[in-house]
Amino acid sequence: VPEKGLLAEKCAHGSLEDPKSVAHHKLLHAASERVLSDARTILEENIQDQDVLLLIQKRAPSPLPRMADVSAEEKKKQEEKAPDRDAIFQATAALPSYNMDRAEVQTNVRDFQTELRKILVSLIEVAQKLLALNPDAVELFKKANAMLDEEEDGRVDEAALRQLTEMGFPESRATKALRLNRMSVPQAMEWLIEHAEDPTIDSPLPGQASPGGAEAAPDAASEAAGPSTQDEEPPDELTEIFKKIRRRREFRADARAVMSLMEMGFDEKEVMDALRVNNNQQNAACEWLLGDRKPSPEELDQGIDPNSPLFQAILDNPVVQLGLTNPKTLLAFEDMLDNPLNSTQWMNDPETGPVMLQISRTFQTLNRT
Repeated sequence: VPEKGLLAEKCAHGSLEDPKSVAHHKLLHAASERVLSDARTILEENIQDQDVLLLIQKRAPSPLPRMADVSAEEKKKQEEKAPDRDAIFQATAALPSYNMDRAEVQTNVRDFQTELRKILVSLIEVAQKLLALNPDAVELFKKANAMLDEEEDGRVDEAALRQLTEMGFPESRATKALRLNRMSVPQAMEWLIEHAEDPTIDSPLPGQASPGGAEAAPDAASEAAGPSTQDEEPPDELTEIFKKIRRRREFRADARAVMSLMEMGFDEKEVMDALRVNNNQQNAACEWLLGDRKPSPEELDQGIDPNSPLFQAILDNPVVQLGLTNPKTLLAFEDMLDNPLNSTQWMNDPETGPVMLQISRTFQTLNRT
């Protein structure tokens, strides 16, 4: 095959002197449209008499860039690169300064989740004042509060309680430990061992009557419902209900997270504050303890400035105004304060979702401006 190529080269170019010239061409069998291999013979390629072979010039490969071209290209890239801060200061060092007395623009962007808690605290206060004027809302919250009481009284897991009592723990203490640790037997057992010498271990949880006073509770309730309380104004009744709901959702730290963080050397009060700020999430609490400890525990119950443009814009929204008169909105706000992860659930609710959407939109609009 190479010999045929040389002969074809001779016919085409009239010279066999340059043996490299054959490397720039290839032979093609016209009938089968296949390229003949230089490593094979005519017989191996099954070439017959009268077959037509085409001599075709190979496509020249692109030349490799020279070092000078590479250097020039890199230099061009460096010239087109945007200047950094130091380069700008160096280039403008000799220029006079203007507008140096202009106030610096605040560039930090507030986080919605951080501000949402403050907004909810302030909106809860407004909603309480509005709902206190509605007698139907008072009755509704009374029923809801009674249902929550019944739910708390009957939610102890009997199997878990039996495990603890069989270990020798008193039933009242075991019940309290299970309620504090969300029916987790291992965590309840750790809590009982840890608080065995605590003088307040036998005291009832907030909102629950002690075992000895269970029979006296109905009489006390009937006395409270006497003529003196019938003359009370609805705002007072509603305030007491709100206080009871708040007592029910008092923070309860995860016993295991408390022990783990205290083993790292942190003080118990610091650990409790960290877990409260970070909703019992151990890793986030650890980062809070090791960081700047923002927000502080005191800031959790602080509302937004009532005279701020953001809060005024939220209150001026008609959807928010209408939602604040709905008792379900107030319950949603209270639940989101206690369980921030439930915000998505309330955003999808047909009654509370539009209110939350308007709060978010108002915040985003004012935050950009």
